[in-house]
Amino acid sequence: MYKVYVLKSRRFLKSYVGIAQDENKRLEEHNSGKSFYTRRYLPWDIIYTEAFNTREEARKREKYFKSATGRRFLRKFVFRN
Repeated sequence: MYKVYVLKSRRFLKSYVGIAQDENKRLEEHNSGKSFYTRRYLPWDIIYTEAFNTREEARKREKYFKSATGRRFLRKFVFRN
């Protein structure tokens, strides 16, 4: 099982989209500064996840979220609160 996750920085107006089999372990890695992009905007919270059976399906959804249409979807349905 693969999950597409969306992170939101607690201190900055930044988000991050990624894929992981264990999104909580991956969040720990992001918050420990192991990722180049995310270390600059610590700390992070997972605000959205979707599960997929294959990595290919998850990668397709991740690419959608990184597109202009996907960013609009996230702003409308995920970041509205």
